Amino acid sequence: MVDIQKHILAERALAVARRCVASRFAEAAFVYVAGSLMRGDGTAFSDIDLVVVFPSLERAWRESFTEDGFPVEAFVHDEQTLAHYLHADAESGCPVMVTMVATGSIVGPDFDRARIVQARAESMLAAGPKPLAGASYDMLRYHVTDLADDLRGSRPPEEVAAIAAQLYQKLADLILLGRGAWAGRGKWAPRLMRALDAQLAAEFEGAFRLAAGGDAARLLALADRELALHGGRYFEGFRQEAPLEARRLE
Repeated sequence: MVDIQKHILAERALAVARRCVASRFAEAAFVYVAGSLMRGDGTAFSDIDLVVVFPSLERAWRESFTEDGFPVEAFVHDEQTLAHYLHADAESGCPVMVTMVATGSIVGPDFDRARIVQARAESMLAAGPKPLAGASYDMLRYHVTDLADDLRGSRPPEEVAAIAAQLYQKLADLILLGRGAWAGRGKWAPRLMRALDAQLAAEFEGAFRLAAGGDAARLLALADRELALHGGRYFEGFRQEAPLEARRLE
């Protein structure tokens, strides 16, 4: 029964998306309809994600609105601006736009062109993220080291919880990207970790639950173990230069 209800909800969402495209984006060449509703794991509060592709635009934009009771997030592009953001996604290690394009249902007249672009996104996903290296890697290791060091020693429970909240995304990125898996933001981080390694995900989630209550011991041990896989704590020798234009004459 639950599966049937989710299927019905997904069909409703796709019908709403088609009407939305016809009324708001009638000149679009093609659109990808994506999100949890289309995957069949959405809720009554989930939104519809649209990646709208026009033949040509002066600039891309993003907008949010409600259509027939559904919240809608529209990411509006032409092929060149979409290619820019797909590449930026892949470089960041967090393929939000790539996933929407790769998994979305196609709406619009230029289906063949939409499939060509979609196939490129599918290939990006299949290839996985680039290996951790360079300045972004150093910065990630430094942030995890710095936040883990803040957990050492005795702190009030509320401070431990606040530090853990900051550490969550950084440590998740190090765990996932460090193992050659895509990273994810927000709710996607635990989902991707469970898909990668259920035991590690359980340890990660348990450590953060304890830290939220003020007990940092397991979280600190987990962070130190992950850092050890990347050469250990990274503090000594860290350097980040400001851009040349970072000055103001008063």
